[in-house]
Amino acid sequence: MRKCIEAHIRMEERYEGLSLTYGDNPELKKEVFDAVEATIKETGLKPEIFDNPSSDHPENEGIYLEFHEDVQREAGDFFQRVLDKLHLVCESDV
Repeated sequence: MRKCIEAHIRMEERYEGLSLTYGDNPELKKEVFDAVEATIKETGLKPEIFDNPSSDHPENEGIYLEFHEDVQREAGDFFQRVLDKLHLVCESDV
């Protein structure tokens, strides 16, 4: 089965966010949440997590992770660990 998880990272001064869209696939949803929980345990960092269920557009279902006031820029490492656990790589610079 082809893994259909789409990731987008947004970084601004002292703010970082990662959106992971997996559609209406419960196996991918579990895999994403497991990767996030494992990374929280490894790093001790706890991002704000927004679950985005969508009954109108299930193909857009996903979660959003964000860090505020991240002066030390620890979120980048956190996001990289999550992406590594999910075996996701950047396809292009935007």
